[in-house]
Amino acid sequence: MTNGLQFGSLYILISVLLVSGVLMSRSGRIGRAVVAAFGWLVVFAAGFVLFSFRDDLGMVAQRLKSEATGVPVRQGTTVRVPMAIDGHFWVNASVNGQEVSFLVDSGATMTTIGPLTARRARLQVSPKADQLVRTGAGVIKVSRARADEVEVGSIRRSNVAMHVAAGENVNVLGMNFLSTLSRWSVEGRWLVMTS
Repeated sequence: MTNGLQFGSLYILISVLLVSGVLMSRSGRIGRAVVAAFGWLVVFAAGFVLFSFRDDLGMVAQRLKSEATGVPVRQGTTVRVPMAIDGHFWVNASVNGQEVSFLVDSGATMTTIGPLTARRARLQVSPKADQLVRTGAGVIKVSRARADEVEVGSIRRSNVAMHVAAGENVNVLGMNFLSTLSRWSVEGRWLVMTS
């Protein structure tokens, strides 16, 4: 039987039960018994559906939490990041064990952080801003740095090169991180990254 026929048969069965329940409800005890039996049938059917989809319900709970809080959904080596209300993908990550909020930017060649973030993460930063970088906001001077570890959900990378942009307060996760992934893509309102 195809799925369409199965669902059609189910709808017919439910309709017959409802109609017979209404008709028999006029005859006292039999009507109450049919209504009670139908109620228990609904309870067992709902229990069966919940049991059948028990693994998927955990994923649904994670996705709901992710939508509400912006926390990425972890599925083994895959991390799913929901699109923020501003239309960008923001991810909470860790740089040398310090929590950092990053804007994921596939148009940025390098991962770039601000000086405050660099200090908190205890990065060794080159002493002077000696490199000019062209960004969407214009040309800025940056210093070079290297993080021992960058972690996004279950994805962990070591020895990650970074730029430190003086005066910038937006941390950008760039292509030098994304290109280390086996796969990354945008699927609807989700950024999907696989280690």
